[in-house]
Amino acid sequence: MRIVVHGQQAFGKAVLEALLKRGENVAAVYVAPDKEGQKTDPLKEAAVAAGLPLHQPKSYRKPGEVWDQFKALEPDLCVMAYVTLFVPSGFLNIPTHGSIQYHPSLLPLHRGPSSINWPIIQGRTETGLSIFWPDDGLDTGPILLQMKTPVSDDDSLASVYFDRLFPMGVAAMMEAVDLVKTGKAPKIPQEEAKATYEGWCTSDNARIDWGRQGFHIHNLVRGCNPQPGAWTTLNGKKLTIFETRKVPARTPSGIGGAMGQVMEVDDQGFTVVCADGRIQVMRVRQEGGAKLAAAEFANTAGLKAGDRLGS
Repeated sequence: MRIVVHGQQAFGKAVLEALLKRGENVAAVYVAPDKEGQKTDPLKEAAVAAGLPLHQPKSYRKPGEVWDQFKALEPDLCVMAYVTLFVPSGFLNIPTHGSIQYHPSLLPLHRGPSSINWPIIQGRTETGLSIFWPDDGLDTGPILLQMKTPVSDDDSLASVYFDRLFPMGVAAMMEAVDLVKTGKAPKIPQEEAKATYEGWCTSDNARIDWGRQGFHIHNLVRGCNPQPGAWTTLNGKKLTIFETRKVPARTPSGIGGAMGQVMEVDDQGFTVVCADGRIQVMRVRQEGGAKLAAAEFANTAGLKAGDRLGS
């Protein structure tokens, strides 16, 4: 079976290397166009190292030279490993067996580009990945297979993706290829009634509102670590918070405090007032600085009880 790998970055590279290790017939590799001033895409480097034909179209939207070039490869299957450009169904259906795509959520939940951030931000205790048959919609095609993983209260975007969804995704792609090769790959329609969509998780979404309950703030911090980074301000400077710990939802008798006020600084970090009590900040980075343990930052920045975060 002639396979074309279409993707980018470390995940695309890992999928390509896994296919080659298995001895699959990879006919060519498609990679996102180069970006000026940025490092060479890891998938591109892997394709060049393997001596594979490499293509980097800027668009796939209309029939023409790009489509003809793809047809000339006589592909049986296109394996899409992290593709951000829109690819229309006419192109996707050129291979004999069509195209399959990786998406890091349990579709139809969390369609969209930041599908790892949002389940954590929303406090879900489970997420997963889907290998599906893409169509002209955004993550709307039928499901081939899915894998689940629990999300603990200590998990972050980084741990969920790098520890689980990344390696699970590579394995799922290999399983999906096997199912296609044996003619046993299902096409299970997504349940539209259960569908959710969220856009990019940006810095605007990541601003901390100290007037919210502690578990909301904790989930936001986890879901934005490392990117885009949950943040607040201190003395007019941006302070990104990477790690927090929930404190029991109570305020000690006789001690009040405004939302966002620092109440205590110790060798574990510093605690901040929120809607239902306090939340402990464990790791931070001030604008222009390095990531530091919150206790170290408090010491060097002179942070003290009574200081206030946010506006």
